[in-house]
Amino acid sequence: MLRGFYTAATGILMQQRKINVLTNNVANAETPGYRASRVVSSTFQQELMTRLEGSNTENIGSNAQIQVVSEVPTRFDPSSLEETGRPLDFALEGEGFFNVQAEDADGNATQTYLTRNGDFELDATGRLTLKGVGVVMGQKGPIELKDTKFTVDATGGVYDSKGKYVDKILVTIPPEDTKISQQANGLYTTADAQTNITATGTLVRQGMLENSNIDLNREYTLVMEAQRALQASSSALQIIDGIDQKAASQIAAL
Repeated sequence: MLRGFYTAATGILMQQRKINVLTNNVANAETPGYRASRVVSSTFQQELMTRLEGSNTENIGSNAQIQVVSEVPTRFDPSSLEETGRPLDFALEGEGFFNVQAEDADGNATQTYLTRNGDFELDATGRLTLKGVGVVMGQKGPIELKDTKFTVDATGGVYDSKGKYVDKILVTIPPEDTKISQQANGLYTTADAQTNITATGTLVRQGMLENSNIDLNREYTLVMEAQRALQASSSALQIIDGIDQKAASQIAAL
């Protein structure tokens, strides 16, 4: 009976995690360059063998068909570009990410984020920034401009209002097999941003934004499926609890 409790309870936890991930996808459907995430599950036994025994497939204890979250991967498939005509909007056509450097109150660099969101602005000092995150990095450091009358060519080269070369927007790709961690609002991090490789063949489009790859119809369908599964697990837990209580009372009566 205890195994039934654990199975139903982990079913509830699994579906709650799925709903959280899916609703976050829905909330970011309008975030430029956002990429959808999915919950991948496995059984407790599989996770235990993976973590304790490595490649050893020998059984450890008895089977327990309890589901746990194995990983929450991000789907990096490309999306469409939308023309905005705004000079501070940028989109990437091809692989890679913009690099945005967060700073502390004293202006010291704290973290480098990767993003496909090119909805940039100019701060009070003329630096190109992603609002609420940090400064956009060029190959020589933060990109500094005097006004919005600048141009960016397809290779990422930045030219001021007088046509003078300023810098080149830094677009990088994490090395193969590098773990990419998802942060809030379409931001991503790697263990060491310095190891990321400069993208080649990726085009930078000024006056355009990349749409998210969220299909709202698909996301709503998956949310409803997860809600139904959560309700089923909850009902199963209540039934098991009722059976357990009845069994306990009858045994006590004997």
